[in-house]
Amino acid sequence: MSTTAPNAQTIAPEPRFTGLVEAARALQPRTVALRRQLHKHPEQGLHLPATQAAVLHSLTGLPLEVTTGKSSTSVVAVLRGARPGPTVLLRGDMDALPLQEETGLAYASEVAGSMHACGHDTHVAMLASAARLLCSRREALNGQVVFMFQPGEEGMHGARHMLDEGVLDAAGPPVEKAFALHITSTLQSGVVVSRPGPTMASADNFTVLVRGRGGHAATPHDAVDPVPPAAAMVGALQTMVSRRVTVHHPAVVTVGRIKAGTTSNIIPETALLEGTIRTLSEDTRALVRKELEQVCRHVAAAHGCTAEVTVVPGYPVTVNDAEVGPRVIDVTAAALGGRWAGPMEDPLMGAEDFSYVLQRVPGAMAFLGACPRGVDLAQAEPNHSNRVLFDEAAMEHGVVVYTAFALDALR
Repeated sequence: MSTTAPNAQTIAPEPRFTGLVEAARALQPRTVALRRQLHKHPEQGLHLPATQAAVLHSLTGLPLEVTTGKSSTSVVAVLRGARPGPTVLLRGDMDALPLQEETGLAYASEVAGSMHACGHDTHVAMLASAARLLCSRREALNGQVVFMFQPGEEGMHGARHMLDEGVLDAAGPPVEKAFALHITSTLQSGVVVSRPGPTMASADNFTVLVRGRGGHAATPHDAVDPVPPAAAMVGALQTMVSRRVTVHHPAVVTVGRIKAGTTSNIIPETALLEGTIRTLSEDTRALVRKELEQVCRHVAAAHGCTAEVTVVPGYPVTVNDAEVGPRVIDVTAAALGGRWAGPMEDPLMGAEDFSYVLQRVPGAMAFLGACPRGVDLAQAEPNHSNRVLFDEAAMEHGVVVYTAFALDALR
């Protein structure tokens, strides 16, 4: 790793974190081995029995209070410090994506149609090694650490399942501060960035069923064709965003799928649109959902059709605490040196179910760069690509940052 964070300062690590980098480096073979085991055997959704077993095995012998979930294969481990104090939560998500891997890695997925394309395997491995490192520094902790190994992040609301089962109260004293780290292939390897305020978007899915009247394609005047209004809606929705939503509160509306008809000489009875809504504030989220329904109904009516609009609520906006977000950068600089820490200038329009945790307690999500060595940032395959690659050396820094965050919060 030889790159620096944007706007980074040349600051040496602080003495209170002496030895963390060396300890994480000593654990790197264990971290890599767990990551590769999970990468070869990815599991999707809320029920990940093999992944859960690997996590439990990685924690064996550590002075942790370990419990498993009832509604999912989650794992919660509690480390009690040498003295009483507050509780901090560290989270790592565990599930894979429905993709056929084409990376050519020696440890590529052996499960057809399933791949760790978002780096959750690295999150698990880094959190497990951070747990081991924190156990070795238990005497420095005034309070408790909750390690949250979470399934079902990719659209399955796994964090909400764990919240319902009491993860925030797992240690007794409730969690007062939470932190999650997410790896990304499009940031320089080893760099950590974060920010206060909205950091990732909300995500709602929508469907629009346009209903007309079927008929022969040669005589459209005898039918009511739903395809033209469906096509018109795509453009109308983009106009709606630019005309109705303030530029100071971004929104993205994407129609990702259009389905209509069975063959070339039939006007279908219905046309279907499917898409996603992304916003960075709850007020904008509510406005876009309202306007989307109105636009689609009126465009349909203008063509003599009807429109049935359904919006399925997804994850809320991920909002970093005003103090914890910048503190992550300070702690990273203190533990690794200023060249590895920097501000995250813009939010991402992707979504995260860690947002549910941040609705309940102050905390932050930060991003760990892992662009492969020798690859230009602009050319790196992004997260969710079936060809994405992550520089495993970056995981050393991830282990350090998880550990340093807890040490700082419980000093």
